This record gives sequence, C-alpha cells and structure tokens, in this order.
Amino acid sequence: MIRRIIQIDEEKCNGCGACAKACHEGAISMVNGKAKLMRDDYCDGLGDCLPNCPVDAIHFVEREAAAYDAEAVKQNMLKKQQEEAGKQNAGEGPKAPVKPFAGGCPGTRMRMMNREESMQNAESEEEGRETAKSENKSMLSQWPVQIKLAPVNAPYFDGAKLLVAADCSAYAYGDFHNRFIKGHVTLIGCPKLDNVDYSEKLTEIIKNNNIKSVTIVRMEVPCCGGLELAAKKALQESGKFIPWQVVTLSLDGQILDE
Repeated sequence: MIRRIIQIDEEKCNGCGACAKACHEGAISMVNGKAKLMRDDYCDGLGDCLPNCPVDAIHFVEREAAAYDAEAVKQNMLKKQQEEAGKQNAGEGPKAPVKPFAGGCPGTRMRMMNREESMQNAESEEEGRETAKSENKSMLSQWPVQIKLAPVNAPYFDGAKLLVAADCSAYAYGDFHNRFIKGHVTLIGCPKLDNVDYSEKLTEIIKNNNIKSVTIVRMEVPCCGGLELAAKKALQESGKFIPWQVVTLSLDGQILDE
C-alpha cells in the first residue's frame, strides 16, 4: 500500500541516536553509527522522531510500504526488553524483571471499551438509546479509529459490524454516536486530507476478519465520494458477500440518503 512513512538521510545523520530514543515503536535502530528504519511495518507514520533530529536528516515520504503492524511492534519491543534484562542479569546482584509491554505511541495503542454494561438495566433497546442520549455517553467501542492507524488483525474486528465514516460526519450529525457508532467498530478517514488509498487497508481488514456488515457514512460534498469508492472497492476485492449500505449526510446534519 502507498502510505506516509519516514525516510532517513544517512549522509546527514550524525549518529546521535536521538531519533531512536524518541521512536515509541522501536522502528529506528543505530546500525554502524547511523540511524536506520528497521522495518516498514514498525513505523506508524506519526513522526515523533522528526523534531528530535538535530541535523534535519529525517523526512516524511509517500511510498509503497507495509501497513503499520501493532502486534509486530509489540513483539519487537518485548524482545528488546528481554534482551536488555538478559544483559543486566548477566552480572551479579538481583535480576531485572521483564516488564509487560505497554504499547507504543499512546495515539496508536489498541484499546477496547465495553459499552454494553451501561445498557444492561434498560428494558428495551430504544430505552437504552434514550438513556445514553440523556446522559450524553460515548458509544465508541475501540481505539484507534483512524483507518490508517487501525491494526488489520485487531481482535475487535472479529464478528464486527463495521462503520466506515468520514471525519466530518460526526460533527455534522448531532446524534452520531447513538445512530451510527453504537454497536459498531468505527473507522474514520478523509481521502482529501490523508491522500492515501484506503481501499488497500480496508480490503485487508475485511478479508482477514469476520466482518458481519459494513455501513459507510459520508457527507454530501464530492470529496467524500473517495471514501465511499474505497469501501466499495474493498468489499469487492475481499471476495466476500457482506451486507452494506451508504448513508449520505447534508452539511446541516440531515440524512439525505440511506
């Protein structure tokens, strides 16, 4: 897939190692005195390393690269912790424990939220919806929500009703959480701002998981058509027959078509 990823200019690199320390994902290591991106799927494309480089040797590029893999990052960081603990334990004295890996950058760390508990005392689904509305509760069930950051094989995709929504849609439609997010795994994006082909990532998600249905929520503006086309292309290329629908919202928050 074509996506944003870092590129290191080895000629400019002075070997200070600041970028490697700043990278939450462990994607950068020092090799022969130079910073090196070890694997494309370790890089989340957020660029925590960029402002830490004193010689401006790191920049973003758009190129063919493997999707960010949170699970691979987790395993790599755990391995590094074990190696470090092994070095410490090679000497005398108390052994250093291996701490559980807590994830990389907080913005990309996978998380699941159980929203069913707040609805258990409701006598009906409609009553539960009204309770959530009156208490103004979030219905978001997982993190991250950005299409380009979501792990392809995240456990919350198993048996999920997938919502693919335009970034702006939740701001336009007042009851978005209860009308669309509730009961769904939510992914959002804007093809105009991200300038990536979402269809590749969405195809992998649909192909590799037991997705029950797909709902696409877009705005009436033309640029939102890219999100709809990407989702439809992903459904087609996944080779699966999954129920789907497109909901179009007006700029003043009305449902124009569903």
